[in-house]
Amino acid sequence: MATRKEFDHGLEQLHNLLVEMGTFVEEALVDSMKALSGTDVEKARAIITNDQHLNHLEDQITDLGSKLIATQQPVAKDLRRILAAFKIASDLERMGDLCVNIAKFVVRLEGQSLIKPLIDLPRMAEIVQTMTYESIQSFVQENVDLAYKLATEDDQVDALCAQISRELLSLMMENPRNITQATVLNLVARNIERIGDHATNIGESVVYLVTNKRPDLNIQHNI
Repeated sequence: MATRKEFDHGLEQLHNLLVEMGTFVEEALVDSMKALSGTDVEKARAIITNDQHLNHLEDQITDLGSKLIATQQPVAKDLRRILAAFKIASDLERMGDLCVNIAKFVVRLEGQSLIKPLIDLPRMAEIVQTMTYESIQSFVQENVDLAYKLATEDDQVDALCAQISRELLSLMMENPRNITQATVLNLVARNIERIGDHATNIGESVVYLVTNKRPDLNIQHNI
């Protein structure tokens, strides 16, 4: 049986790996939006290639958490902490996949000029980047208030996504030649929205860790 000191050291390693995953996702989202704004295909392809690192980090978390369960046999909150780390790592891995999707959309736009200046899409991405950071911090700090804050930010992202869809639909109706690119930009918005949903999933895991109850932070709230 491992000592408590060894167990706490293992938990610290889990935290560090999750912070590294969160930072990786933040950077991938920022880079994917830069690639989109400049239709930079080379940057987009680098994002696609680098995604393997995120998968490796998730594997490390799975291995470390499993070892801690086997050697320490944690119960109650200690066990929830490891189970939450597994769930958070899975959400972060999916968030990385969604950033890769955005990069793939950029590759599809190679050689094209954007049909409109990007204003709301970058704003969405900025909010989701903040949500990603806050979600990980809420876990490290076991901060339930910060976890619940994600729900309000997610509503803002959903509202922006709906607004972008309406604007792109108008552009399609104005000129059928806009349809293909507008469809791609709408898919970008949907993927950013999904990254935000996964960030709120992480918030749910934090609330579960602290209270042993899992709320639904992805429902629409009044803001």
